[in-house]
Amino acid sequence: MAELYDEPKPRVVSRNEDHVAVESGELGATSATHATPYPPILLSAEAPPAERQIRPGECGEGVFDEASFDAVEIDELFDAINHAQTRIGRATLYRSLARPVVDGTWIRSKQEAIRELEANPELERVLARFVERLVEGEKSLYRLLYGRFVGGGMFSSSALLNLGPLDYEGYGYEYFISGTEFAMDLVRGIEQLPVPQSPYLRELFDVIRDFGRSRTYALMEGPVYPVNGDFLTKTEKPRWLPAFSFSPSSFKRGPTLFGIAALSVASYFSNELLPGAGHMKVGILMLLIPMLVIVSSQVATSDRDNVIYPLRRKWRKSEELARALDALGAIDELLSFRRYAQVFGSEVVLPEIIDAERHQLQAAGVRNPVLGKGNPAYVPNDIPIDTEDRLLVITGPNSGGKTAYCKTVAQVQLLGQIGSYVPARQARLVPAERIFYQVPDPGRLEGKMGRFGHELTRTREIFFNATPRTLAILDELGEGTTYEEKMAISEYILKGFHGLGASTLLVTHNHELCNRLGEEGMGRYLQVEFTGGKPTHRLIPGVSKVSHADRVAAALGFSKDDVEKHLASRGAGAPA
Repeated sequence: MAELYDEPKPRVVSRNEDHVAVESGELGATSATHATPYPPILLSAEAPPAERQIRPGECGEGVFDEASFDAVEIDELFDAINHAQTRIGRATLYRSLARPVVDGTWIRSKQEAIRELEANPELERVLARFVERLVEGEKSLYRLLYGRFVGGGMFSSSALLNLGPLDYEGYGYEYFISGTEFAMDLVRGIEQLPVPQSPYLRELFDVIRDFGRSRTYALMEGPVYPVNGDFLTKTEKPRWLPAFSFSPSSFKRGPTLFGIAALSVASYFSNELLPGAGHMKVGILMLLIPMLVIVSSQVATSDRDNVIYPLRRKWRKSEELARALDALGAIDELLSFRRYAQVFGSEVVLPEIIDAERHQLQAAGVRNPVLGKGNPAYVPNDIPIDTEDRLLVITGPNSGGKTAYCKTVAQVQLLGQIGSYVPARQARLVPAERIFYQVPDPGRLEGKMGRFGHELTRTREIFFNATPRTLAILDELGEGTTYEEKMAISEYILKGFHGLGASTLLVTHNHELCNRLGEEGMGRYLQVEFTGGKPTHRLIPGVSKVSHADRVAAALGFSKDDVEKHLASRGAGAPA
């Protein structure tokens, strides 16, 4: 693999440049107060964060489009690398995969944080414990923010209701206490941790500390004073203002004292007026008890509707809370990367991130991030995409590993681009502005275009959105038309991608096309290696010109001999 690293390295931006504008227009720019270049997950949600709620955009909007995202099997990749403990951590990791960032400086800052965890196992350990302690409280916070509290108790019919997934019995007191306690634990916990050295981790810590100084945090910490339809914190309430602080319990001091006084008065007068009617006195007292329960239920309903619900509407719109949760998710994401590296079972590396005008991806000893996990027998390959050989043509029969190789290329690019480890001995890459993966999809024929028209439409869509920093993987071209037309169309399309400067992988059985392109000095060619008539799943230089159709047909029991034997068994003549 030495030849992959012969070329002089493009300029690497200084690691001291902590943040620059994100080149993907949809994401905006990083800043010293936002820690991540994404809008917070919580602010855009009407329900608790879901693991897979962030989806890629349309073609040309962001790095991935929906079709490429599905073809590369990102859901399976997420399942393989996900070791996040929190819900926001899993949503953060999936968001990284669905909307990867192009900014090399920001990617390197994540890598630097991971290297700090590598070099400081104690910091990694205490961070993991910090996140683990917040898991249950995080669930309570989401129930507080998004739940519907349907009441309950002796005089409630809530047990008869068909409760939905976000419906909870009670009036919200339990989740108000535990949900706000989560916020306290988040801030207090981060204050007790050692200060990290990497700018990325420090900034995540600072975002959570900033939340601890916000008005939202003060309202969650309490006391909170309901005043004229709004709420005041302890520092906001004037001393002279007569107001009671909110207590998350239906047993309020005032109503409880009033109830006790009423019972005492009733007992006194029953003794004075009805000294001999003991049973009547007991009956009067028994009537007062359910009255107190009804009053308590009304107080709880008022608290829910006039305090808990209005307060949580404010908190759901709080940017400070949303960014603090995003920071927690980003910390959990880093820990997930570390766990993935520890359990993968083979060598992994943080790739060198390069800033260059054209895409590159060069890696040695690469395993598929999904199929290679825990599989020491997985056959590694090299990825040799550089600025000179930016057209890579893969040839060979089916079931030889061509598709697995192409998905490995896309998945390794993506993992490196989100700051994660990649399963390789060595790797370096330029962040891709676009990652496209075109596969035959006869199930999505549109109108009267047929397979050829549908696939050509998809290729056109990819071509006109490609840039020199694009990775485009094309599984055959010109299917559904004549051989002559396929040759002509494939040739001019590939020359077009080459002229754009995009990194292009083509999977093909067409060795004549390879000959034409090779005569013009275009491309690097890899073929599936066969030993003893079986694929080794290793890719070696060259173009496969040997047909393995007979081998596949024989393995399926549908060779020429099988057809002749079947006809003979039916008394039919041999095929002409």
